[in-house]
Amino acid sequence: MTEKTLTEKIKDAMSAKKIMLGGKVTIKHLKMKELKSVIISNNCPENMKKDINRYAELVGIEVEVFDGTSKQLGIVCGKPFPIAVLSIK
Repeated sequence: MTEKTLTEKIKDAMSAKKIMLGGKVTIKHLKMKELKSVIISNNCPENMKKDINRYAELVGIEVEVFDGTSKQLGIVCGKPFPIAVLSIK
């Protein structure tokens, strides 16, 4: 069995309505230990990347890096705006 690509994983989460967008929301839910996965774009701001990695490490969640810009991540999510950080419940 092959592992799903990151894009497929995002689309599955979108259809199941288990996705949250944005760094602040992601950090809030990381603190509450409510997330399964965190995905950041490859051009995510460095300070946001550090904060998310720190909180994710504390709760034992892996942060995956999307191989594309925040604009491309927004397109994958079907949104007309860039997305630097998204999380999956």
